Amino acid sequence: MKPLPFRLLLALSLAPVTPAALRAAEPAPGVVSSDPRFQIPATDDSLPGAGPMRRAEWFQKVWTERRSEFARRAPEEHDAIVFLGDSITHGWSDVGSLFPGVKVANRGIGGDTTRGVLYRLQDDVIALRPRAVVLLIGTNDLEEYAEPATIAANLKLILAALKRHDPAMPVVLCTVFPSSATKTRPANRIRRVNELYAEAVKDEPQVTLLDTWPLFADVHGDANAGEFPDLLHPNGIGYAKWSAALHPILETLGLIPAWPDDAPPEAGFQSLANGRDLAGWSGADQPALDGKTETADRRYVAKNGRLVATVARQGEGFRRLTTTRTFPRDFVLKLEFRASPDASGGLQIRGPQLACRDYALAGPFAILKTYRPLDWNEIVVTVNGGLAHATCNGEVLVDAMPVPDDGPIGLVSERGQIEYRRIRIQER
Repeated sequence: MKPLPFRLLLALSLAPVTPAALRAAEPAPGVVSSDPRFQIPATDDSLPGAGPMRRAEWFQKVWTERRSEFARRAPEEHDAIVFLGDSITHGWSDVGSLFPGVKVANRGIGGDTTRGVLYRLQDDVIALRPRAVVLLIGTNDLEEYAEPATIAANLKLILAALKRHDPAMPVVLCTVFPSSATKTRPANRIRRVNELYAEAVKDEPQVTLLDTWPLFADVHGDANAGEFPDLLHPNGIGYAKWSAALHPILETLGLIPAWPDDAPPEAGFQSLANGRDLAGWSGADQPALDGKTETADRRYVAKNGRLVATVARQGEGFRRLTTTRTFPRDFVLKLEFRASPDASGGLQIRGPQLACRDYALAGPFAILKTYRPLDWNEIVVTVNGGLAHATCNGEVLVDAMPVPDDGPIGLVSERGQIEYRRIRIQER
């Protein structure tokens, strides 16, 4: 099934998340279970982790009802992609419609904390034998005045438990969304939590970090009221953006279908990437990668008809992939790219680099009128007489960038995931 474009994702996500919407997502009255597995322990004694475990009456009711409903649905949700978290996930009641053809299970509980997730992880998640887990958690810990180090320590325990269950199971960790100091969630504390999250997963190949914070933060580092009306929960626009950011990551991980792109190049153009392997490319100062589908560090992968610069881990940073041949003649180079939020990379033209990234957030071309965030955009580079002219969706990026007389075409990755497709060249 063809992936849904952003405008359709938006149309499917227009229902706002309100307390009434959360109540509608809960099971009908009378589902409360007496099973102690679904109730919050009376004290913190012997509980795993540290920090807040909420016990307010309203939360105990939501927790018990939700977990009882989870248990009822469990047999039909084995092998699903599990979305795990708090009210932001809980309120995404139509998450399945945004990932058509894929089994998903919503395991969000409004008001939950990292310690709550850790406590219920075995019964609510691991018991499903999930294909993957998409995790967003931590904002409620801040409201309960937990220290960022405590929150990150609980996250490590959650990830360790998932790893013990299945070290090959993909985990997509979303950074904590922005909120507001008026919600006891100031930007500096959220940033610190996210920094510690990134540090915690830098050596965990099982975990892909999706940096959602810059996708939603305003110039002050707070949530945008147009996407988070209560400065905490996303509305339809916010959910559509989150979904659009997740789709490329899940496609690259092989968790959701990716629409194949096998359109032949135009007459006179030669394809530089077949989308099946890395034939014709090499790592910097490394042998040709013909026949290989990925580089040794997996920072570049040929998949779904694309060359994918995967999410960089801390310390990996700059990585480059170049064509094995050079291009001494004038040429026209065309390609399409799709960048994850705040992703940064570049396109090397015989050596000099043209920024190819999420322009809206990472710059430097932040005011382009035709750039489509979280969607495909076309770059056209014309090299004539040692000068390169480049456009994005028809808008000029550089008019006359000096380039050497000869050299390869290169792709550079610094952070975030960037996909490239339809890379083709016409020499003159």
